[in-house]
Amino acid sequence: MSLSQHKSQIYKVDNFNDLLSTKFKGDINAICWNRTLKGDFSEIVNKITLDGNMAEILPKQLLELQLSEQGQLAREILLNDFNVLKEHGKIPTLNIIKHYERDDAFPFFPTDVYSFHVDRSPIPADTFLCTYHGASSDILPNSQGTQKILIPEIRAELKKLYGEESDEGFESFLSEFFFDLHYQAKPEAQPINLGIGHLWKLAIDHPESEVLPCLHRAPKEKTGEPRLMMIC
Repeated sequence: MSLSQHKSQIYKVDNFNDLLSTKFKGDINAICWNRTLKGDFSEIVNKITLDGNMAEILPKQLLELQLSEQGQLAREILLNDFNVLKEHGKIPTLNIIKHYERDDAFPFFPTDVYSFHVDRSPIPADTFLCTYHGASSDILPNSQGTQKILIPEIRAELKKLYGEESDEGFESFLSEFFFDLHYQAKPEAQPINLGIGHLWKLAIDHPESEVLPCLHRAPKEKTGEPRLMMIC
């Protein structure tokens, strides 16, 4: 789905400062700095040995890598993104991801990041993310998703799981286990892929938010092609 087809939800900016300073308002709950990045990010991915499914890369590790000229260009971009976000009070994390852990605790209602969901914070905050290599995340217009706890058959299963005759405490149960954060795409839904190299700011659910939180999900990774992603 083209970004231009959802202008009401997505606002485009041209630089880091505008991305950081532009506020969400109205229907806008996703802000994008559209970028075409130079450099070979796959070289960085290939230089890092993964012991498990994912690993965090610290700036010190990046600086220790022996890289080609194209690899060095990619490293400069990563370090710059990391440092600018950190200078503005964010806590960025750079990850290489083979795949995330799947949630099999509740087979009828997985609450892992492959499900459309919103982020929540007790204080004002935003989610920043950029995929530099590999499959990239999707967002979904709020009108094209239904909160799963409102779907009758899912709600009935959740009440069975809750196991109490009284509904008192049921809503707290849904929140405690993060069921209320997840959404199901409607049949006609058209997810929007966030692409490679673009830096995004997504609205999250917090007490002072004036907009709906942005529905998003992690992609199913391509076999043999780990993702390189920064998020905070």
